[in-house]
Amino acid sequence: MYAIRKTDLKTFTPNARSVCGIMDGSTNAYLRENRAIEEFLKTIEPKYNTALEKLATGKIDSECIYAIAGFLSYVITCSPAGMRIQSGPLKGAFETQAAMMDAKGLFSPPPAELGGTTLTELLRDGSAKVTIDPKYPQAIGIDSVLKFVTLFGNFTWEILHNDSSSSPFFTSDFPAAIEKTDDPRILNRIVPLAPNLALRIKPNPMLDRDRLDYSFANFDYRKRGVGYEELAKLNTLIVRCAEDAVFYRDDHPWIRTFVEKNRHHRIEPYTRRIKTPTGTLLVSTQRIVASTPSPEK
Repeated sequence: MYAIRKTDLKTFTPNARSVCGIMDGSTNAYLRENRAIEEFLKTIEPKYNTALEKLATGKIDSECIYAIAGFLSYVITCSPAGMRIQSGPLKGAFETQAAMMDAKGLFSPPPAELGGTTLTELLRDGSAKVTIDPKYPQAIGIDSVLKFVTLFGNFTWEILHNDSSSSPFFTSDFPAAIEKTDDPRILNRIVPLAPNLALRIKPNPMLDRDRLDYSFANFDYRKRGVGYEELAKLNTLIVRCAEDAVFYRDDHPWIRTFVEKNRHHRIEPYTRRIKTPTGTLLVSTQRIVASTPSPEK
């Protein structure tokens, strides 16, 4: 396995521990059982390789769905990128609540050192910033991880086969790329699983999200191959949604240029505030944002 960092384009040959091992990364003091996610992973990790074989051969059963959906749920809740992204809605909620409380005069008068500036004004001009402990959204995610499993496991999956030996699927330190759809409410998930295998998970907005269905009665899938043009688009999403490290099986000479072209992007949370007669509605989503002008422009 090879790896390249988006930040400096340095390449290296990692092992799993060097890139995935974070000391006590899954320990969360906000939870009553601070290692609760480890018990969950014991039901996922032993089944993962078999689940990949079932996906590749079309012999999909509930155990396969559970293992893959569990892997994805763990990535979006417990990875460093997942914790950063999930901090966004909490930050938006705090800022909105602070502004509402400020408007009602629920805070003490601002100190003279701040020139009488209110908290709302300080947040607006950037003098004050809200910082979310990433372990807090991780705790919320861990507490909800089984719900994520039932959601992903009851969506529609496209099992994408890639027969190109010269252009395999990449993967990354956040193998849960997002893809826009025609419906602005919906983002597909692109999940690379092997150099020749990936998933496109397509959410169902009509699904009852309050009922945990471990039978995966609404699960549906189809298998298909991907051509070069679609493969390039998928790998672009995988690189752009990586937090920093991109992984690949074969050290092809074109990979560095490809990563360099797409490295100045990452997933950012986005919260839209909609005024209503009774207050403010917060709508949170995610989008791929360029940190500098795109190289092609």
